[in-house]
Amino acid sequence: MVTYDQFTGHCQAVLERMAQACQACGRSPSSVRLIPVTKTHPFEAAEYAHRFGLSAVAENRVQEALLKRPLAPAGLRWELIGHLQSNKAKQALQAFDVLQSVDSAELAARLGRIATELGLTREVYVQVNSGDDPAKFGCDLAQAPAVLEALLPHQSLKVIGLMAIAPLSDDPAVARRTFAELRRCRDDLETRFGVKLPELSMGMSGDLEIAVAEGSTCVRVGSALYGSRPVL
Repeated sequence: MVTYDQFTGHCQAVLERMAQACQACGRSPSSVRLIPVTKTHPFEAAEYAHRFGLSAVAENRVQEALLKRPLAPAGLRWELIGHLQSNKAKQALQAFDVLQSVDSAELAARLGRIATELGLTREVYVQVNSGDDPAKFGCDLAQAPAVLEALLPHQSLKVIGLMAIAPLSDDPAVARRTFAELRRCRDDLETRFGVKLPELSMGMSGDLEIAVAEGSTCVRVGSALYGSRPVL
């Protein structure tokens, strides 16, 4: 993994890209947050983020967060951005403050029930496969209302937005279409259910400018901050 000084330089470069992207579309840089993805890196990756002044880190796997979080600074928020299997719902609720990858009504109901039993309150996003990519997780656009409807009755779960991952493509139009569809989905859900869903988690190191232009409030960046991931 990179040194802390290298991480600092990388963070500053990514934040500058985000600021320029915001300026280009008339948004305030404060409207988009950077969340480092510490997947497969040691717990020091989370410590780097905290030392730099970032408030949260993201992990793809429940087990990694369970191992790293006790070793990392206590003030950090941990957010799950990887696929969540139903049988790991309880562990995920215990390991993470935010779950960005709720992608089915069944999972929503299970999380709500377990969170209530544990006396926990968690923020959640509905993950939508708005790029219609068979290689990506997330509910279909048509299923998003059912997932949100399953989440809303649970006071233990606060739905704050939607998340999507763009398909791998050399064509920037693919990412733009994916992000625009997610924004339209969010707008439709707000109107249909009379709720506010202010967060749009979309964009990574290769497409963050497009994501910001389409309304992203959270970009998830890993290798551009920490270097290449170790081979497991």
